[in-house]
Amino acid sequence: MAHFAIAHCNMNSFPATKTFVRSTGSCSAICRYSLPFQIDSCSRKILRSRKVRQQNLSIVRATAAPMNQEVEKSLLSGSLQSDPFSKSKKVMIIGGDGYCGWATALHLSNKGYEVAIVDNLVRRLFDHQLGIDSLTPISSIQNRIQRWKSITGKNIQLYIGDICEFEFLAEAFKAFEPESVVHFGEQRSAPYSMIDRSRAVYTQHNNVIGTLNVLFAIKEFSPECHLVKLGTMGEYGTPNIDIEEGYITITHNGRTDTLPYPKQASSFYHLSKVHDSHNIAFTCKAWGIQATDLNQGVVYGVRTDETEMHEELYNRFDYDGVFGTALNRFCVQAAVGHPLTVYGKGGQTRGYLDIRDTVQCVELAIANPAKQGEFRVFNQFTEQFSVNDLANLVTTVGKKLGLDVQTMNVPNPRVEAEEHYYNAKHTKLIELGLQPHLLSDSLLDSLLNFAIKYKDRVDTTQIMPTVSWKKIGVKPQSVTSR
Repeated sequence: MAHFAIAHCNMNSFPATKTFVRSTGSCSAICRYSLPFQIDSCSRKILRSRKVRQQNLSIVRATAAPMNQEVEKSLLSGSLQSDPFSKSKKVMIIGGDGYCGWATALHLSNKGYEVAIVDNLVRRLFDHQLGIDSLTPISSIQNRIQRWKSITGKNIQLYIGDICEFEFLAEAFKAFEPESVVHFGEQRSAPYSMIDRSRAVYTQHNNVIGTLNVLFAIKEFSPECHLVKLGTMGEYGTPNIDIEEGYITITHNGRTDTLPYPKQASSFYHLSKVHDSHNIAFTCKAWGIQATDLNQGVVYGVRTDETEMHEELYNRFDYDGVFGTALNRFCVQAAVGHPLTVYGKGGQTRGYLDIRDTVQCVELAIANPAKQGEFRVFNQFTEQFSVNDLANLVTTVGKKLGLDVQTMNVPNPRVEAEEHYYNAKHTKLIELGLQPHLLSDSLLDSLLNFAIKYKDRVDTTQIMPTVSWKKIGVKPQSVTSR
């Protein structure tokens, strides 16, 4: 299959949808999606360089390079597949260019699964619009896949498009015929969803409608396909009782039933995930879909066995106030000599896990699928920490490296309990064989040294929080312009 180039797409305003086309050789790359906010002049220059076509929706399957005959024979014979169970297993990874998706795509490909990535590349556009960037330099998705092919001989198929466009998604399903779908393809930042009205609307539309389209595509084209959906522990909130895995058995007025665990989402992003969970549960019951909802905690780390193979395979490392997580922010702040920014009292407690455990959990879910008609929920994390716990850990390890690490409490931009009870169950993935990578001094040492290595790429203006839950804007705006 020939190469093709991808046009980065964006919209001037919501809700118009346009199709941007760029052709290379005999292939046309179609990228269709809507974004509910305005773009700057730089983005418009990018768009004006692309041909625009609004007809004949089609799809292109892209591979990094033509396979040589020896590799093709090996793939067909299965000799390159390392896991006998996964032979002929076809996994579609929606959002495979993102942080969790990219690591998972490489991990499953390395395990012998036939992998296809579906992505509209909009996460890269967010960086451009907000003036932020990953600490690590990130190669284009085409170069990433090409490098993976050159190192391993393994092929990852690529479908560029928006799953909110059902015609595109339907064609991807019919072309690839997945046996499992791993759905990472959602706007995943709570702060991003709280910037202004347009980003809140975009988050809910993209996440909820995209997931609905995936459910309909499974129903119509792959009814025996297993859906592995990335949820979030944030759906539960911080109740004053133990958090069970998806369901809770209660007795009320003398009658007992097992019901979905109550949800107390704390942002428009988290609310979109709650809506997803309800929609998936309903379609499992109504259509017999089999689905696993992975309610994931906060993920940290940048390295997996696969991403370490070459710098063009490096994963994202977000440290800014919109997409960065607390541990990533603290490591970068320590590396550049900025005080660690603890929001409020710092007692906010959450579940955490290493990116290496994320890919493990997804593989376990695929290898042990839900039953037809079953909606099961796994709480996907390995340890619990408060923000103060993380700050203390980074301070201790940072001082061992000779860093002068200080801590400062800043006004909490979020609306959340800053001191609370938190005890969440997370046994089901352990029972399936998860072997956790726990947060140790040696791992923190590695993260801090990684941040030190790339500290020249740090934009210190992005360190402090800029998005307020209580002061959410109405008009589209850039975070960096505040």
